[in-house]
Amino acid sequence: MPPAPAMHWQNQLKPRPGRLDSALQADYRASMRLRLDGRGSRWRQLAAILAHSGDSWFWMIGLALVWLLGAPDWRARSMLLMIGVGGLALVVFGIKHVIHRPRPQGEWGAIYRNTDPHSFPSGHAARMAMLAVIAAGLGPAWFAVLLILWAPAVSLARVMMGVHYLSDVLAGAVFGILAGLVMLAIQPWLVSWFHFLFYL
Repeated sequence: MPPAPAMHWQNQLKPRPGRLDSALQADYRASMRLRLDGRGSRWRQLAAILAHSGDSWFWMIGLALVWLLGAPDWRARSMLLMIGVGGLALVVFGIKHVIHRPRPQGEWGAIYRNTDPHSFPSGHAARMAMLAVIAAGLGPAWFAVLLILWAPAVSLARVMMGVHYLSDVLAGAVFGILAGLVMLAIQPWLVSWFHFLFYL
């Protein structure tokens, strides 16, 4: 059985009754119900792949290759997506270090636990939601549909693998949607000022 949840991530030893604590308890219970603890199972292996597929390095390398080798319209898309991924990572990292919510206890995801021990909001959920929104705004349709389906799968997998609580990914998704809308709004300005980056 997993250990009892912390009632408040900034004061774990002295829980205080209240609406926030009740919400955290409900969040913990829902997250634990989604968690996959059966090692070696096919569902867990699939969840692990999905959880990793939202990594920032994975997307940055893939987008950089598209920018270098792709057709002009895909170069422009990939540059906007790279700027979004990089900028969003910095903002989410800063928020995490303000809130200081520790990740759920567990063994999987040592790379995340060691390099980024904070949980709220989920950078993976924010990243994938932002990418989905930008894809929906820029097209093509198949790319938008792919990311719209991929984004919630990655978010759910992060909870299933025990590196996030459900509220982490929900907050991350909302944050990512807003970030995607911002990126679409400032795209004309970015292209105007940094045309050499978007069109080689």
